[in-house]
Amino acid sequence: MKFLSMIRINENSGLVPSEKLMADMGKLMEEMTREGTLVDTAGLRPTAEGKRVRNAHGKLSLTDGPFTESKEVIGGFAVLEATSLDHAIELTERFLKVHGDEWNIECEVRQMECGGPDSAT
Repeated sequence: MKFLSMIRINENSGLVPSEKLMADMGKLMEEMTREGTLVDTAGLRPTAEGKRVRNAHGKLSLTDGPFTESKEVIGGFAVLEATSLDHAIELTERFLKVHGDEWNIECEVRQMECGGPDSAT
């Protein structure tokens, strides 16, 4: 089963990943890729560089970032291959533990509904 782990951050915290954190994250990603539990991952650019497209009852609108009404934003994601929601949570906890006590982040974990003729799940 595939799960999406969305990393929620306060992008205005001013925290920048240290070289040690980046190295530790690299090791963890290599390990999880070898295990077959990490399918894909990426960080996202700041909301100041993004746009929101909205459909409000058939009327499309476009809003430029940054999105000041958002206290937390999705700062990145990981697509996980896990046997259950509990397994996906264990994998996400490994990711969070790498950050130590300096960071204040959380992840939302949800199972993906994969469809289409080539989908196995």
